[in-house]
Amino acid sequence: MKTNSAPTPNEANTPCWDDPSVSTPSCTPTDDNDDAVRDGCGIFGVYAAHEDVARIAFFGLFALQHRGQESAGIAVTDGQEISLDRGMGLVSQVFDEESLGRLHGFAAVGHNRYSTTGSSLLCNAQPVLVETKFGPLALAHNGNLINTAILRRELEAYGATFESSTDSEVMARLIAYETHNHPTLIDAIRAAMKRMKGAYSVVMMTKDTIYGLRDPWGIRPLCLGRLNGEHHVLASEPCALGVIGANFLQEISAGELVVINADSVQFHMLADETRPSLCMFEFI
Repeated sequence: MKTNSAPTPNEANTPCWDDPSVSTPSCTPTDDNDDAVRDGCGIFGVYAAHEDVARIAFFGLFALQHRGQESAGIAVTDGQEISLDRGMGLVSQVFDEESLGRLHGFAAVGHNRYSTTGSSLLCNAQPVLVETKFGPLALAHNGNLINTAILRRELEAYGATFESSTDSEVMARLIAYETHNHPTLIDAIRAAMKRMKGAYSVVMMTKDTIYGLRDPWGIRPLCLGRLNGEHHVLASEPCALGVIGANFLQEISAGELVVINADSVQFHMLADETRPSLCMFEFI
């Protein structure tokens, strides 16, 4: 597992302590009680063997830049390990030819951040990368959990150590915890989903598979597209498909998990009950 999270000048000396007694801006949980409308991040995933997936993810995130401008990140798998690069700023400020050239593989997930839980700091940039019973898992999340504090305290009691203040890391570490209680990653995701309350669309990646997930309400969007007639792409909005030459296939349903690997594209309904309620701000 390789990471390259280079800080920008104004982030270089900002600590990410987990000490709530420290008054310096940190990566401890924060309450965002301002009046700003915080309606979305951009998420993207692609599985495309023999393609430059890092570059595809870059252009997909570029098309989703309107959804988040605070930070950007891309994780890539080559089947042996997951490499991650992320930084503060716009996609075009975080990535250049050199950084994209270091990300080699056949699948990628990416994220543009617009903070809903956690401050605008490098340690809160995504994708989040955690270890599970089945190996590394990269996760990028659009949405907001309303029971983050409860889940975080429970996971800390089980021994989890957090590196950020985001609900996205709580989600990733909850899934990682559930892998120790279930025989497959899909079962672990299902178990975690039952405990997560709120709005979320998620793209995840292991060493050989990408996943897309929507909450049972379908509050945040996620769609599936096809690239070059054979590869598959996940994105927050169809606008990210057109810019890379992909065709729209379908929306991922509320409560549904899509699993994409070299062999197939599979759909699993994980929610016992769904009530599609797309956020009204997605129409603005």
